[in-house]
Amino acid sequence: MRLLIVEDEAGLVSALQVALRREGYAVDQARTCAAARDKLSLNPYDVVLLDVTLPDGTGFDLTRQIRAGQIPLAEGDPPRILMLTARGRLTDRVTGLDVGADDYLVKPFAIIELSARIRALLRRETRETAAVLVHGPIRLDAARQLAWRGARELALTRKEFAVLRYLMNRPAYVVPAEELLEHVWDENADPFTQTVRVTVGTLRRKLTVDGEEPALETVIGRGYRLRELPVGVEGVLT
Repeated sequence: MRLLIVEDEAGLVSALQVALRREGYAVDQARTCAAARDKLSLNPYDVVLLDVTLPDGTGFDLTRQIRAGQIPLAEGDPPRILMLTARGRLTDRVTGLDVGADDYLVKPFAIIELSARIRALLRRETRETAAVLVHGPIRLDAARQLAWRGARELALTRKEFAVLRYLMNRPAYVVPAEELLEHVWDENADPFTQTVRVTVGTLRRKLTVDGEEPALETVIGRGYRLRELPVGVEGVLT
């Protein structure tokens, strides 16, 4: 999943990027409203973490513009908006939610709470209605960053975990490589590299071992898809 941090405090931005990347998110950043508008028009974001007080405007105004369609967004669903701000008065919280924010978190906050709120936002309007995703014998615990096939725990890298999570939210849907690049990698990814193909290849080998039925298939010329798999004896829970 791809996040955009709109915040002008460099130290906080750096700390958030480190913490959220450890959880497998692709994270971009913008220091001003103008930079945020540019990035929103170029890249599809799943969640925007938005400060209220910015050098060239307010997060309230930016949220209002996003919800009113005044900012041309990249293809895909509009982003969920989580406001992160020191403005914790009741009137500020009400204003933020009324202009279109999905959630509002007052500084200072704990990273563990921020992570839980992001996961809750990502569960909205997707298949991810529970903390643990299940697809046949494959299970993924987003909060604990763990995944299994049956009783076998999968030793996944952060990017492999993020790709699997994205695919599990779209069962039986063919996901193009370009879509994975947009949602799982950040703006520093080179679109001309083979990074998606390589990551999907290593994930495929970890999902299927020792004669197991293949779980991840390539649809030539279109993208990648998780196959429907019977649970059978693999459904043993750990």
